[in-house]
Amino acid sequence: MSRWQPNARGRLEEAALELYASHGLDATTVAEIAAHAGLTERTFFRYFADKREVLFSGQAALIESMTGAVAGMPAGTAPLDAVGAGLHAAARIIGGRRDGARRRQAVIDANPGLQERELSKLATLGAALTEALRGRGVPELAARVTAEAGIAVFKVAFERWIRAEESELTEAVEEALEALKVLSANG
Repeated sequence: MSRWQPNARGRLEEAALELYASHGLDATTVAEIAAHAGLTERTFFRYFADKREVLFSGQAALIESMTGAVAGMPAGTAPLDAVGAGLHAAARIIGGRRDGARRRQAVIDANPGLQERELSKLATLGAALTEALRGRGVPELAARVTAEAGIAVFKVAFERWIRAEESELTEAVEEALEALKVLSANG
C-alpha cells in the first residue's frame, strides 16, 4: 500500500456507504472500510472518530455555511428570509451529491441509532440558526421558532429531493419555504 493516495476521505466515505448498504452498519468494521478503500485503519482514524462519523462528518461545514449566510443577509431582512438564505447555502453544499445523499439516508433509515444521531444533528443545526438570528437582533422566541421552522422546511425539502429524479435541492427548498410563507400568511 502506498504511503499517500489522493482523496482518502472521499474514498473512505464511499467505501463505508458501499459496505453499510451491503452488510449493514453494525456488521461493518473500520478495518473493512479501510481495506475496501485501499487504506489503513490508522488513516481512517485521521479523518473519522468512529464508523458512524463517516455519515455525519460534514456537519461543522454545513453549520458554518448556513450561519454565515444568515449573518450575511442585509439588515432589515425578515428572519424567515435570513433562514431561507441559510437553507439555500446548505442546499448548494449537498445538492450536487444526490446519489450519495440517497445512499446515506437509506443507511440512516435502517438504523435507529443513526436516526437518533440525525435528529441530534438537526437539533444542533436549529440551535446554530437560532443563535445566528439572535446575532441579528431577533428576539429569542422568534429566533427559535423561525430556526426550527427552517429546519422543518429543510427536512421536508431534502426528503422530497432524494425521492425525486429531476428537481434540484435548491428548488425543493424554495418550494417548501414558499409553502410555509403562504401558510403563515393565511394562518
